Amino acid sequence: MSKSNKARLLNITLHNLGRRFDQEWVFRNMDYTFSSPKKYAILGPNGSGKSTLLKTIAGQLSPSDGKIAYHVSDGREVHVEDVYQHLSFAAPYIELIEEFTLAEMLDFHFRFKSLLVGFDKAAVLSFLNMDRSVDKPIRYFSSGMKQRVKLALACFSESDIVLLDEPTSNLDAEGEKWYLKLIDLTCASERLLFIGSNQEKEYSFCDESIQILDYK
Repeated sequence: MSKSNKARLLNITLHNLGRRFDQEWVFRNMDYTFSSPKKYAILGPNGSGKSTLLKTIAGQLSPSDGKIAYHVSDGREVHVEDVYQHLSFAAPYIELIEEFTLAEMLDFHFRFKSLLVGFDKAAVLSFLNMDRSVDKPIRYFSSGMKQRVKLALACFSESDIVLLDEPTSNLDAEGEKWYLKLIDLTCASERLLFIGSNQEKEYSFCDESIQILDYK
């Protein structure tokens, strides 16, 4: 289903949001509104809670305090259980199905997520530049190749929200240039983009940044 005939998610509002594990607060008292089509950097050192915040925004973790409100273009509020329909997520800790070949992985993923308008499977494969690996099982891919596939699956999905956690993990210098081209190519449309990072090269294009340590 294309964006032309479904309500787009326009903003996400955090109301006094907090998340803790046992008695330790990862973040708390967070009030913020994220609006499309801006790009946001979630910043902090390793272990500070960036991934926890991204997972909470994505509905994968429940808040320990406060709430999150998601609103779409027709004015409705979306229930957290349905937010997954509007987002795509890439992170080093998200696993690919390693028994699949690259071609099978793309076919499987895009059974559940529509391709970004203007692109097809051939365009994704061309951008990945993995022609020789299209029929190779993913378990034989290098860590950098796997990371490229994860990023491509997220960015080429027709999602209103794209969350990328530590996007250049396992990428070499050439891969980092590829990542920036991917952002330019796929995130120029009206999408809400989150980058979890502690490296400026990953988020220098963002419109706003949030320091997770400000909410301890």
